Amino acid sequence: MSSTIAVEDLRVGMYIHLDGGWLSHPFPLSSFRIATAEQIATIRGLGLARVRWAPEKSDPPPPAVGSAVNHAANDAVPDTAGAGATRAAAAAPVAGEREAAERAAAERRAALAAQREAQQRVEQQFGEAAQAWREAHDAVSARPQDAGRTTEALTRAMLDKMLAAEDIGIRLVAGQGDRTAAHALNVSVVSLLMGRALGLAPEEMLDLGVGALMHDVGKMEVAERFRHAEDRFSQAEMNAYRDHVAKGVLHGRRMTLAPGALDVIGQHHEHADGSGFPQKLSGDRMSTAARIVAIVNRFDNLCNPQTRTLALTPHEAVSMLFAQGRARYDATVLNTFIRMMGVYPAGSLVQLTDDRYAMVVGVNSSRPLKPRVLVHDPRVPRNEALIVDLETTPDLGIRRSLAAAKLPPAALEYLDPRPRVAYYFEPLVRARQPEELAA
Repeated sequence: MSSTIAVEDLRVGMYIHLDGGWLSHPFPLSSFRIATAEQIATIRGLGLARVRWAPEKSDPPPPAVGSAVNHAANDAVPDTAGAGATRAAAAAPVAGEREAAERAAAERRAALAAQREAQQRVEQQFGEAAQAWREAHDAVSARPQDAGRTTEALTRAMLDKMLAAEDIGIRLVAGQGDRTAAHALNVSVVSLLMGRALGLAPEEMLDLGVGALMHDVGKMEVAERFRHAEDRFSQAEMNAYRDHVAKGVLHGRRMTLAPGALDVIGQHHEHADGSGFPQKLSGDRMSTAARIVAIVNRFDNLCNPQTRTLALTPHEAVSMLFAQGRARYDATVLNTFIRMMGVYPAGSLVQLTDDRYAMVVGVNSSRPLKPRVLVHDPRVPRNEALIVDLETTPDLGIRRSLAAAKLPPAALEYLDPRPRVAYYFEPLVRARQPEELAA
């Protein structure tokens, strides 16, 4: 049960909730446990008088010096008898083993709890961002300038949370509720991480994020059956599909988006070799932001097509982009994408070098060749399985990627790959990696 507390009385360890929504503060989540004095200063700077907090979720205060445990230890009467000393010596190895086992079990429980908390944190952040995107998207027709402001505010919030962390991971999340919102967020999150890797200036990052979030806004003016290209389309049907680009630019202008964001909307289907549409621009005529979104949009459409039977695994999609896209896409941008996402992006099913099966659930964007994986282990219940960080287990690696149909049924059921792949970013703190205990 939550109550309120004056911001002057906040302390480290309190679990609080900030009302006003995700866009009203710079924190990754609206509900979180205060970790530093700097966070308290930031909260006080928001102009709030009181905030909600949950005492049952907050860290307890540290025990007072001279607690009952210490007194008990000090007051214990030593066993000076020879028989007692002998029994104590004999029991010491057994007690030591028991304590070691209990300590290992406690560490595993703590690691599992931290792992679940991290997943819930990213899932919640993804959900809040998706809700903000939906509010902007729903306002496009009736209140276009409000939609533009909301989209820009969402992008700024994402950038504040993303750029504040030195190390960023890409985590698999459950984004199955709204395919349109999940696609917009997938493209924007990965595009912004690429922009960060390419060293784009702040104003370029803002245009990139806004354009990525609204790159398909024109589809709301296209009939449902023409919103996704299909091989069987006639030329007239293909033209109806392609018309979403021009309609999107018109919406973007009504939203008073910046020219850089409009370029992303208008050029996200162009190709560096001039084979794209609608203007058949070559690479030197495309903006850098549009070149980024063109690749990321294609990747997500390969992983999450309208027809699920045509879906590629993330590993297969990366391989296809590398094999077929070296002429179609900007080489520097494509190489950055592959380095950042890794050969085995989140969502890939793999076999490890010890023959176990696993699913990639997280990728460190600066160390993509060593992802985090959920390992199939029949001895461990699925809800207790720890994520193994391959970066901290040098003797374990990935042997090969597999399609879902190639996994044994028991492994497939255990790993439970999601029907659609959705991503979100997470700040990584190398000093605290609970999944490393699983190694």
